[in-house]
Amino acid sequence: MDFVPLTDAEREQMLARIGVKSVEELFSDIPPKARLDRPLDLPNGMSEAELAAHMRSLAAKNAHLDQYPSFLGGGAYDHLVPAVVRHILARSEFYTAYTPYQAEVSQGVLQTIFEYQTLVCRLTGLDVANASMYDGASAAAEAALMAVAHTGRRRVLVSAAVHPEYRQVMATYLGNQDVLLDTIPWRMGVTNLDALQHALAQDVAAVVLQNPNFFGSVEEMAAASAMAHGVGALFVAIVDPISLGILAAPGEYEADVAVGEGQGLGNAISFGGPYLGFFAARRELVRRMPGRIVGLTKDVDGRRGFVLTLQTREQHIRRERATSNICTNQALNALAATVYLAMLGPKGVRRVAELSLQKAHYAFDSLVAEVPGIRPMWDAPFFKEFVVEMDGEVGELLTRLWQDYNILGGLPLAGLYQGLDRSVLWCVTEARTREEIDRLVLALKAIA
Repeated sequence: MDFVPLTDAEREQMLARIGVKSVEELFSDIPPKARLDRPLDLPNGMSEAELAAHMRSLAAKNAHLDQYPSFLGGGAYDHLVPAVVRHILARSEFYTAYTPYQAEVSQGVLQTIFEYQTLVCRLTGLDVANASMYDGASAAAEAALMAVAHTGRRRVLVSAAVHPEYRQVMATYLGNQDVLLDTIPWRMGVTNLDALQHALAQDVAAVVLQNPNFFGSVEEMAAASAMAHGVGALFVAIVDPISLGILAAPGEYEADVAVGEGQGLGNAISFGGPYLGFFAARRELVRRMPGRIVGLTKDVDGRRGFVLTLQTREQHIRRERATSNICTNQALNALAATVYLAMLGPKGVRRVAELSLQKAHYAFDSLVAEVPGIRPMWDAPFFKEFVVEMDGEVGELLTRLWQDYNILGGLPLAGLYQGLDRSVLWCVTEARTREEIDRLVLALKAIA
């Protein structure tokens, strides 16, 4: 049965209102040869029960993280999500709410965004945060553009140890703005600070480092920040928000901007999205920030209220004065992050970070000590991800790990970095149990 939301009477009423006799007459301006003269080749319709069973059978073909313990990282992380996060997100006042342009009817949504901004500021140690970005990569690109606009300079330095896809997005954004993006090489798993010092000059608008970087290694952020400021450039820190439970916040090493991917804060991996990017900066940069900021105010009766305070984007102001063309924020994902952070609190975030650190190091030690053919790549300190070199055909090893042992292995670095064709990036979060880590080690020993 065709799905037609209108009754015949309703359709006839609408056709009569616009003065045509039939749907065919409505499309009479389209040449007959360009029109489909037969029904669409679609299967017969199903009842609700039949359709539900069909969808379940399709979904059962997918592997999911409840079946396969994951040691994949590289930007999307399998952290535990308290049930309360999904419970609150499912409340209709949140998932049906749209853009909060009318403050008088959007107080609930505006307050959740305000709370999100406050939590991001506390997490990063910076003064102001926006309502969220599309994802971590676009947030990094917007940070670079903001530095260019603030300094009037047109060269940006980015570490090669920054996520390769983030650098691709930055190249796309900056390449169309006539801004030069220079890459600083890495050495032994971290940014080569000697190369950074050599590349710095008075034409540099920003230095962009990631911490922990794409390899999972902890960077010397304070030293890099001082180098950037030495030539008047801004320092942009791309950070894993969970790592800030134990690592120094960007504000502590005087970063001007902190951005990152917020998926790990209460959002599911979900085949790659939707995610959210967070964006925080020093107070002096607030009027150049992309997106929008919700502020706290009082109405004429002195009651507390929330409003969109800044939104310096093309949709609201002249294009030449806009800071960005981002036209929305990831409100529901930001709400998940807000609930997650509020539920865990500073002690909870620290505990998640500690467990991730401890389990990652347990896995690293076990793999290197017990699995023949696995070797560490460098001795840089790491958080929850690490790189090892493996003998044999890496792709085949990881495929057998998945097919024969129901374990999602690490991320092969072949194709992402020259000279790392036999290297694999592994990730261990607090969600992995010791039994799962031991099972990974036994499986690799059997395969090796």
